[in-house]
Amino acid sequence: MTFARRRRATVVGLLIGLAVLGGGSAVAADDDPVALVQRSESGIQIVVDVPRGVRPDFDAVTVTLAGTTYPVSEAGRIRPEAVQRTVVLAIDTSRSMRDDEKFERAKEAAIEFLDVVPADVEVGVVTFDSSVELVLPPTLDHDRAKDAVESLVDLERETLLYDAVLEATELTGADGLRSVLVLSDGENFVDPPTEGDTALADVVAAVAESEVTIDVVALDLAAEPDAVRALQEIAQASRGSVVAADPDSLRQRFVAEAADYQRQVQVTVEVPDDVLTRSSPGRITVPTSASTIEGAFDYFPIADDDPVTAPSASPDRGAGLPPWVLYLAIALVGAAVLAGFGGLAPAPSRSRTVEARIAGYTSGSGHRADRDQSDVPVLTQATEAIDGVLQHNRGFEERVAARLTSAGSALKASEWLLLHAGLVVGAILLGLLLGRANPAVVVLFALLGLVLPWFWLGLRRGRRRQKFESALPETLQLMAGSLSAGLSMLQAVDTIVREGTDPVASEFRRVLVEIRLGVPLDDALEGVAERFNSSDFRWVVMAIRIQRQVGGNLAELLTTVAGTIREREFIRRQVDALAAEGKLSAVVLGGLPPAFLLYLVVAQPSYVEPLFTDLRGLIMLVFSAVWLGIGIAWMSRLVKVEV
Repeated sequence: MTFARRRRATVVGLLIGLAVLGGGSAVAADDDPVALVQRSESGIQIVVDVPRGVRPDFDAVTVTLAGTTYPVSEAGRIRPEAVQRTVVLAIDTSRSMRDDEKFERAKEAAIEFLDVVPADVEVGVVTFDSSVELVLPPTLDHDRAKDAVESLVDLERETLLYDAVLEATELTGADGLRSVLVLSDGENFVDPPTEGDTALADVVAAVAESEVTIDVVALDLAAEPDAVRALQEIAQASRGSVVAADPDSLRQRFVAEAADYQRQVQVTVEVPDDVLTRSSPGRITVPTSASTIEGAFDYFPIADDDPVTAPSASPDRGAGLPPWVLYLAIALVGAAVLAGFGGLAPAPSRSRTVEARIAGYTSGSGHRADRDQSDVPVLTQATEAIDGVLQHNRGFEERVAARLTSAGSALKASEWLLLHAGLVVGAILLGLLLGRANPAVVVLFALLGLVLPWFWLGLRRGRRRQKFESALPETLQLMAGSLSAGLSMLQAVDTIVREGTDPVASEFRRVLVEIRLGVPLDDALEGVAERFNSSDFRWVVMAIRIQRQVGGNLAELLTTVAGTIREREFIRRQVDALAAEGKLSAVVLGGLPPAFLLYLVVAQPSYVEPLFTDLRGLIMLVFSAVWLGIGIAWMSRLVKVEV
């Protein structure tokens, strides 16, 4: 439930502090009777701490807000469904707790606390020594909490008191009446201390901001004023108290703390909605059989996540898209994965008669037009559908096929486009999940799904071309040696296929296949040069074509060309080494801004949302993209050296 209050130290009237029990004495006590103020359906709810030994007059309770008295619709003991109450026990398990059976007494006191605390109070358990351990998260199962306390056995040397307070404070959650009960017999102790240790000032600041009440039971700390002073700072920052105790009175202390929850009362006030939209000081008066309890509080409206008013769109959820979009996206992802696996699985074969199989080929068309589509896998049907579309755009299909071939991919154009479409859909769904239905994140991921596959294909083409260029001198040397040994040109090509390395071997294998299909040798080799866009191999093809026309020693010619290409490759690598630093700088400077923007869009969308929703932000994005593009182009020109 949403908090709508800030506690105040100002108290008017009479409040009875925590009574002195057994051999202990109160070191500090909080006199603020208002424990919680929160919104309700008809106004506000106030939780008030009532001292022991008094009986409140619920019919005479009055509440004023901004100087105006409003009617009290309900006053009485706390109803579990109206107010959530959580307490976390932080128990010291350091080695000093062994003395005087303090650890066993502490466990007995904690179990007694669980017996007395009301059943609607969620209880969690945290221990601290050399480390902070979460023994049990807050739960209404008090028997389970007792078992957790009884199972505590480890006693270590150090005392991470400050870390334990922070961990317990965070464990209480964010809603309802939250408190932490700390039991410790010493100050924060870390051996050896380091710069990364939690400081007291950090704990005090975090506790004050959390609005969690920290009550401390100081066990045998009368001779350690520094430890008591640190505990007092923590308790006072949270409007809590520090109570001194010894092993004999420890149980009484815990029972008294648990009894405080039984005496809390709930007051519901009917306040108009227009009053609840602004901050107001308030005052509550609770007459009792012994005195009058009067407390002051400050009411602060919280509209962003108020459960009573209509919820507004959270920045992390995008521009007003409902939450069900996220669950729909998860369902679509699951369905897409299942459909993908279903499409990859081959369809079960069905027995067909010989006549039916022959009719499939002789039904008046050159293919099996009447075949049963249920026998064809889903992916095959989709690929055939894309093939039909590409029939009307041969130029596009040829360009895609050329890129796939030069990248060494065995996919057809239709298969690549189907895979690309699946990646785009997957990227959009991933953007819905990670961006929590934020349209900007979805568009960004869709663009990544469109661009990254082609970028990967181009990267693979470049690497394959580089390997071809590197292996070309050795390939020409092998061809020249084969020709010098008396082999024919086709036999030399076959030797390269058998002894060469990829991608040279695979490309020359294709040359052999094309020659056997009737393609001239010059044209087949020219196709290799076109696929790799290799100017060096074009020289080789030109040399072979001239030699076939005018004659000459082809082996010697290829050896000369191989030497020239080898020298060019050496110079090229030297230039690449010298320009590597500039290229890396260009990549980092050009890629860091968009990469950081992508990170912020995913991790903190509210921070960059004005860039996409405000006209000034859009103008900044456009100018940034233009100047970044100019910078990338300029740096690319500077580091690009043609050899």
